[in-house]
Amino acid sequence: MHDKPTLFFDIGGVILTNAWDTACRKRAAERFGFDYQEFQTRHEMSKTALETGRITLATYLHRTVFHRPRHFSMDEFQEFMYSQSQPLEESLEWIRSLAARDNCHLFSLNNESRELHEYRVRTFRLNRIFRGFLTSCYLGRVKPDDEMYSAALGIASCSRTRAIFIDDRALNVEAAVAAGFQAVRFTGIEPLREFLQEHGIDS
Repeated sequence: MHDKPTLFFDIGGVILTNAWDTACRKRAAERFGFDYQEFQTRHEMSKTALETGRITLATYLHRTVFHRPRHFSMDEFQEFMYSQSQPLEESLEWIRSLAARDNCHLFSLNNESRELHEYRVRTFRLNRIFRGFLTSCYLGRVKPDDEMYSAALGIASCSRTRAIFIDDRALNVEAAVAAGFQAVRFTGIEPLREFLQEHGIDS
């Protein structure tokens, strides 16, 4: 175990927009003109397999969108999916500056499909910020499952007393606290900065 505190960041809703949330899916249905309710039902049946890496993005799209002929291509649809990812500029710049201070270790701890996650890492150069990506598609489990948090501690070689988790969703924060993390719900940079200072991290 190392002495520096370790910060585990969610990505969507904290430093980038969400990759494929309800709003994104509704925009897709409007943009491409298909039945959202049918799509949503199929999405709910497939999302865990997608986020845990058990199926590819192509398989997910065959199940949820391209199970019938469409007037648009899978490539067009995937491009739309990728375009939904945008930086939350203030957060992204702040976390870059935090990484440069080198007074803590930074990891992601997030739920995402492999293809979307790797696109986001490449596009926004997240590998220059995080020491590693503890992502559901690699770990085979999702937040708020207990095993997601225990796996993160082991991989990061971090004790619970030195682990801080940041997420925009209350349930994920509650699960992290139950797992022994210090944890905070992300509502903006200034409240997060204050929380970290209270825990001895100059940000």
